[in-house]
Order: sequence, then C-alpha cells, then structure tokens
Amino acid sequence: MRKFISSLIAILVVTNLHAQQQAPKLVVCVTVDQLRGDYIEYFYNTFGEHGIKRLMNEGAVYHNLRFGFSNVDQASAFATLFTGSNPCTHGVTGNKVYDFDRLLEVPSLFDSEYLGNFTRDNYSPKRLLASTIGDELKIASKGQSEVYAIAPDAESAIISAGHAANGAFWIDNSNGKWATTTYYKGVPWYVEKYNNSHESLSVRIDAMNWRPVLPFERYTALPYVQEKVPFNYTFKSKTLNCYPKVKSSPFGNKEVNRLLAQFLEYGAFGTRPTPDLLSVSYYAGNYFDNMSKEYTYEIQDAYIQLDKDIEELLNLIDKKVGLKNTLIVLSGTGYFKAEEEYPESMQLSGGVFHSKRCTALLNMYLMAIYGQKDWIKGFYNNQIYLNRKAIEEQKINLADFQNEAADFLSQFSGVAGVTTDMTLRSGAWNEKMADFQRGTHHLGRGDLIISLQPGWKVDHEVPNEKAKQVRNNAVQTPLIFMGYGIQPQHIYREVKATEVAPSVTHVLRIRPPNACNDYPLHEICETKK
Repeated sequence: MRKFISSLIAILVVTNLHAQQQAPKLVVCVTVDQLRGDYIEYFYNTFGEHGIKRLMNEGAVYHNLRFGFSNVDQASAFATLFTGSNPCTHGVTGNKVYDFDRLLEVPSLFDSEYLGNFTRDNYSPKRLLASTIGDELKIASKGQSEVYAIAPDAESAIISAGHAANGAFWIDNSNGKWATTTYYKGVPWYVEKYNNSHESLSVRIDAMNWRPVLPFERYTALPYVQEKVPFNYTFKSKTLNCYPKVKSSPFGNKEVNRLLAQFLEYGAFGTRPTPDLLSVSYYAGNYFDNMSKEYTYEIQDAYIQLDKDIEELLNLIDKKVGLKNTLIVLSGTGYFKAEEEYPESMQLSGGVFHSKRCTALLNMYLMAIYGQKDWIKGFYNNQIYLNRKAIEEQKINLADFQNEAADFLSQFSGVAGVTTDMTLRSGAWNEKMADFQRGTHHLGRGDLIISLQPGWKVDHEVPNEKAKQVRNNAVQTPLIFMGYGIQPQHIYREVKATEVAPSVTHVLRIRPPNACNDYPLHEICETKK
C-alpha cells in the first residue's frame, strides 16, 4: 500500500513539473498605438466589466512603461517592443526617412524588391536589423509555430511580425483591402476570401456611421471639450483619405477584430505541438480630422469602443484556445500625436524655429570659415545633414567641422542643445545625450542633432504644413500580462520597453531576440504558476 501511495505521489509530482514546463499554446501581443494610461483612468467608469477592467483585474499590470529615447513614434515603438532593443541597435528610428538623393520622404520599410498583395506599396522588414519575438519562436520551433500580425498600418504589422513570420496584414490606404507584401510567402485562403467577399471594408464603408455609443450626457470625463453637440461622421469610398479616416476611427479596430476572427476560426492556432504567435494592433489616437484638438468627445468614445473590442478579442481567444492556455500581452507605444493650436491672444513662452533660415545662416557661417561651398545637405527630423563629400574633398577634419557647426547652432533662440554624430559615435556623450544616442542609428543619422526648448514651434516653411509644437511630456503607458498562470498584481515602478520582449520569450521558454540585453521582468518570472 505504501509503495502504491509513494508511486502515486511520484507520478503526481512528475506530472505537475511537466505541466509547469509547458509553454502557452498561443501568445497574443496586443499593441495599442498611442494608448494613454491617464485616459484609461479618466474613462474607467464608462468601461464594461469584461474588457479593459478584466485585464486590469486579472493581469499583472505595470502602470509606467518607459521608452528610453527621443522622438518615439509608431515604427520605432513597435520595433523596440518586439526586439527588446533601442533604435540605435534595431535601426528603425521612425515611420519615415528622408532620401536626400531623390529629395523626398519615404516609408522607413520601403523596399522596391518586393511587390504588394492587395496593395501597390512596396515593403519588407529588411530595415529592421534585429530579430523579433516571432523570429526567435520560428527558430526554436524549426518553423512549426505559426506567426502572424494584423494591424491597421503596414509599419506596425510588418515590424511586429518580423523577418521569419508567415505573414503580416494591414489595411491598404487606397482600396481598404487587407494587404501584405510578397516578402512573406503566401496569403491564407481565408484572407483572400474575406478580401473578395461582401464582408470586406471596401464593400461596407459607405454604410458606416460613427456616432456616440453612449447617451451624450455620459461623456463628462473631459471638461475642456469646446463643441457641445454629438459628433456624426460618415465614410464614402470615393472621397479623399476615406480609408485612413476609417483606420483612425473605432471602425479601424473593429476591422482588426473581424480579420482576427477569421484567423482564429480557420488558422488552427493553439493546436500545434509548439506555441503560435499572433500580433494584434489597435489604434487609440486622435481622429484623422481632429489632430489639432486635444480634448474631444471622439477620443472618449474611441476608448469606450476600444474597451468593447478588447472584450471581443478576449472572448474570441477564450472560445477557440482558452485564456488559461494563452498569454496575453497588452502595451502602448509611449507617445501621443496631436497638433496643438493656441488662441492668438494667448501669451506663452516660446517662439518659432525656422529650419530653412537656420540652415541658410549656418551655411553662410561655414562658408566664411571653410570657403564657398554648399556645406549643408539638408534638414530632417531636427537633424542637419552636412555635405560629407565636400568636407572630405577639402580634407577637413569631420569632428572639428561638426563641433564648429554645433557651437554656432547652440546660439540660436529656442535651441536647448546640439549633439554631433561624432560625439555619439565616440561614446563621449553624457546622460543628457543618452536619449539621442538610443533613439538614432549611426547609419542614416544626421551630423547635428538639435533639441529645442518646450513651447517652441518648428516651421519648415512648407505650404499647407503646420508648424509642429515641441513638447517633452512623458506619456503614461500601461503594460499588462494576463492569462497562462500570470498572477494579478499592480506594479507602479518604472519599467523599460526593452524588457517586454525578454519577458515574453521567457514565458515561451526560448531565447530573447538577438539584440536584447535586458532581463525578463522579475514579477513575470516569479509569479508564473
């Protein structure tokens, strides 16, 4: 009898240990572009019990996720979250880059070698210089795991999918179809069927109407709203920017969920011997036509509907795979895009920094010292690019040239500081310059990086382009882990965006991405059942 009991205990212990060593069947990384933790707090009472509140109550909630570099945007944030490294390493410094040879701005993921499926755009993840969570999962599973990304925009889809993924899908800005790039080797039959059916966005768009989902008197969270009437937006397929407008409305997130439902229904996720990965992206920024408005009824309604979309996502996963078998990771992107407008009579500190006048004066100064040459190649993203060829031909020391230019620029009104490329390359920079170092990559970085005082505007003197207001606020960004044995808790210490990827790979029991130098978050390691 004792032997039987001892054997039974041994079997139970081994079984329990085996269960503990299993990875989740599915990982779903939910990244909400421009998600704000303060808005979640303000709008909390209008949420249901099974969406954002469920995540907050059942998950490990980090209230302060920090991106440790300057000029965070969609592409740089996604690349950092999914590679566990900063732009100085993974190479994606922004949504767009400037081609000085062709004198035009191009998408950072533009790649003429690859055509598009259901789009005319040419993209690939080749500019991303580090591996992603999905890449490492593909390596560990020897290709058995399925890795897909679904997002409103190409940048977030491709970057969150990675190099080795099965596919990445986004809503094309011209035709409203779910698009991808021929870099990925195929389009699942259910995506093609959806694109060609009466369910596709291009068929339904003319019937869409965005109005408040709650009684209008309940929209009281923001007391600074100017327009005191309910909004009402329609979308017509023949109008300019109709699909970008849809993507910036709550309908964009609903389109993501519609395709996600197809993947979960027909893609057999969570049924393979190794885990699968789905990256899902939502949008929580200003509506396309409201970029100049900081406080609106629309943004509150967008969060109320985002809450419903997250509830639907959790229900879809629970029904098909089971939340106990799934790791959910939700995060924001650490920035919020707005174009502030102030009343003309309002007197505030600051002024206007004119980039063209700045470069013209700098070139005149450099000509007085080094001779009659066009020493300036251009100005882009608060960076000045010098004419390296002319400097080399004149046998001028590049570091001395950059320092001379930086000293001159530092005297301009509104300039808080100037950092040179050679300073960042040499490692002689201090902590004050750390954001510039982490947020830029030595390939494609300007010779001079300018930081402006808060309150100043940057005017590029381009027709129909508004001057950009400089703000240095941190955006309160949440990070939540839920499901697969994660214990509910709230953590208020600051955590780094580069710690997200190694935490996910730790739960998956695989190596972190190849450029990641941070450890997993210890709460995720310690509280996992």
